[in-house]
Amino acid sequence: MSCLAVSDSLLLVVDMQARLLPAIRDGQDVLARAQSLAQAACLLGVPVMATEHCVEKIGATVPQLQAFIPRIVRKTHFDATREPGFAAQLPKARPNVLLIGTEAHVCVLQTAIGLMALGLRPILVADCVGSRRLSDLQAAINRAVHHHIEVVTSEMAMFEWLETGDSEHFKAVLALIKSH
Repeated sequence: MSCLAVSDSLLLVVDMQARLLPAIRDGQDVLARAQSLAQAACLLGVPVMATEHCVEKIGATVPQLQAFIPRIVRKTHFDATREPGFAAQLPKARPNVLLIGTEAHVCVLQTAIGLMALGLRPILVADCVGSRRLSDLQAAINRAVHHHIEVVTSEMAMFEWLETGDSEHFKAVLALIKSH
């Protein structure tokens, strides 16, 4: 196990959608941290992509995140890896897939397990995932750990991507960390 690196990471935003997010426990806090992480990823050169589940029913990705997401994959499966063509859209040589989004115990967890089956290393960003109920969020994190899916926080990921306080992006990323 090694620290995360900009060169081998991908940030996957799972179903952070307009009609779903208001129902998520502490949804605005989850969104604020997700926005900071997505912004840091873009600043540091970590590719960002997203999924949208049944857009016609629960809306598009929230506007606060859209500017950081150049690629969005629409899906109907809870596990995004089961969506035709999804795996082919993942950037090559990016085995570390950091997952953020909603709901933690459904689409995020199922996608994490699916990524593992593809031979990738899913990493759950615990403070950037949410569910309607705290018990579902806790169960998702427990099950992820049971499946040997690593769990980190957004701050851990950002500092690992930075590698050093001498990074040219240190002050900008530190400001993002302090913003939530």
